[in-house]
Formats: sequence, structure tokens, C-alpha cells
Amino acid sequence: EKNALEFDVLSDPGNTVARSYGVVFELTPEVAASYQQSFDLHGYNGDASNELPLAATYVIGTDGVITYAFLHPDYRNRAEPKEILEALEGM
Repeated sequence: EKNALEFDVLSDPGNTVARSYGVVFELTPEVAASYQQSFDLHGYNGDASNELPLAATYVIGTDGVITYAFLHPDYRNRAEPKEILEALEGM
């Protein structure tokens, strides 16, 4: 709504959907404490968990079929916009 997008974008407080896709990992207590001091991890998550989702991108058709998926364990590696656009154009 804020950016007037013409497609749906998922917001997943509590990592419910990410968990169902198997892309959530639990931080060690030490790392979670460090993150909580650096930023509001629990506020970011929308719950009191010490979990984070992996950076994942999915393009899902209206029929529920995943037509594009990108997942990398290093959060700095993200899907290329060109690949996402190609997947969207191919729908």
C-alpha cells in the first residue's frame, strides 16, 4: 500500500510462513543476546523468539505453484532483480 505496488508482498511477523518453508534458524543464546542489544530482535520478529529467516525469494503463481525460488545461507547473497522480473514475466 505504502509503495503502491501492483502485487502482493508477504510480511511475516513471527516467521510463521518462513517456518513452513523451512527457512528459519535459531540463534545461539550468545548471538541472540548480542542481536537484542544491537537492535530489537524481538520487535523485529514480532514475538519473543530468537529465530531469523534466511533471505529467500519466491515467485508464486495464483495457482500456488512456485515458479521461482532463491535461497542462500549467506544473507548478503540475494536474488537478482533481473531473475525475479524474468520469472514474473514468464507467468
